Amino acid sequence: MLVTSAQQSGTRELLVRAALESGLEHVVLEGPGTVAAMAGRAVHWYGGPLAADRVAARLGLGLLEPADAWLAELPEGFTGRRIELTTLSEAWAGRRPMFVKPPGDKQFPAAVYADGTRLPRGGERIGPDTPVLVSEVVTFAVEYRLFVLDGRIATGSRYARYGRLDVAALEQDPEEPAVRAFAEELLSSRPGTVPSAVVIDVGRIQDPDTGAERWAVVEANMPWFAHGYAARPNLVLPVVLRSAGPRDQVLARDHRFLRPTA
Repeated sequence: MLVTSAQQSGTRELLVRAALESGLEHVVLEGPGTVAAMAGRAVHWYGGPLAADRVAARLGLGLLEPADAWLAELPEGFTGRRIELTTLSEAWAGRRPMFVKPPGDKQFPAAVYADGTRLPRGGERIGPDTPVLVSEVVTFAVEYRLFVLDGRIATGSRYARYGRLDVAALEQDPEEPAVRAFAEELLSSRPGTVPSAVVIDVGRIQDPDTGAERWAVVEANMPWFAHGYAARPNLVLPVVLRSAGPRDQVLARDHRFLRPTA
């Protein structure tokens, strides 16, 4: 059974259609009654982390997510920029432009901030100890989203050029061979550092002085809370199912990537 949040999105609708075509049932999470009715069922999840955290324990869900430090620990040859995992309180002290994002959940917008004083303070889900990734400001000329299962690219999509939405299926993009070559080099050189089902975004950084471009990792994400853009839904679905399914079926190698449950 595929359980989804009530929030409408194009990706959700495409995944639901793919799930139904594959023989899965679909249920929309509408409240406590929905959770009670699914007790004891083997369920998978697609939706936001807030809703997932409320129901994961009761539904026996095992939610996979990349480690917060994964991006910061990559060699600069893969990132093309300096990246640090720190806390929001440390980032508040910054006095120069920086790109700041939460490593997993979207507690506040990932964006370029003029300095630390522009970062959010307070709120229900953020505080001084909230982990954040801080990097120098770069320009991505083009960005791609890759759905990865067992270290192999299942499907993907271009999603942006120079920070603006520009969507095309990976299989229809002339850069597909270069995208795959870079991602495969990354995955083969860092085995076991991401869950067996994960989303990895890559792109080309443009040098502001010379205009030269180089491939780099943008970030890693949770498939169960990722837009598919123009990726093939029937190939996205197995990645989502593996990343958010029955906790007692989680592969041993993925146990360290399990999201804590309330």
